[in-house]
Amino acid sequence: MTIECQKHQFSNIEAIIFDKDGTLANSHKFLRKLAQKRARLIDAKIAGIGDRLLMTFGIEKDYLNPVGLMAVGSRYENQVAVAAYIAETGRGWLESLSIAQAVFAEADEHLTANAEISPLFTGCWEQLQTFAQAGLKLAILSADTQQGVDNFIAHHELASYIQFGQGVTEGGLTKPDPQLFLHTCQQLGVSPDRALMVGDAPSDIQMAKQAGAAGVIGICWGTPQAAHLKEADCAIAQLNELKLAA
Repeated sequence: MTIECQKHQFSNIEAIIFDKDGTLANSHKFLRKLAQKRARLIDAKIAGIGDRLLMTFGIEKDYLNPVGLMAVGSRYENQVAVAAYIAETGRGWLESLSIAQAVFAEADEHLTANAEISPLFTGCWEQLQTFAQAGLKLAILSADTQQGVDNFIAHHELASYIQFGQGVTEGGLTKPDPQLFLHTCQQLGVSPDRALMVGDAPSDIQMAKQAGAAGVIGICWGTPQAAHLKEADCAIAQLNELKLAA
């Protein structure tokens, strides 16, 4: 199957692999709230560290840095970064890691209790339906936890369209390791050179290119000229710019 994106054509495509947060999920608000909750909880235990943590997460008021730790890092990577800040206060590493783990669990519990699941960007559900009905195999490959990916698919009723959802495990492989893309292709039963990657971060682009993907589509909703997408084969402002060839 041929997929068109602006002036580009990608031939013999059998699958499209999507990042989740910032690509399908309009998650900026959720990620900001999660980062702010984590920072407040830690600041309550260790006064004065909260603002520094927000900067580390890539949060400034209502702005989420699209290439910052919170936007592209896995939960485990964020947790280790927080533990490192705690350790700077003179605490031992195991104690620092334990505090970070407890705070992350408390923040997760709070947001889960309030049914915080990011909405789909406008038009994503319909576009996924179109691709699936055309016979393309679809997957989600995210730096979120496996539970986060599974919950997202279930909440938005995407199981009919998404054949495989891949998250990351604590201490396991994370983006931009190309093995994640290769494993996802294997689960879909397609060769990497027959699969497109759609993502909003440099880690998505680097991972897919190193894995030999057929093409990499950068997406930054409303701002396709974003500098962090410059290495993608093409950059789009919304998902419906990715089209099936007539």
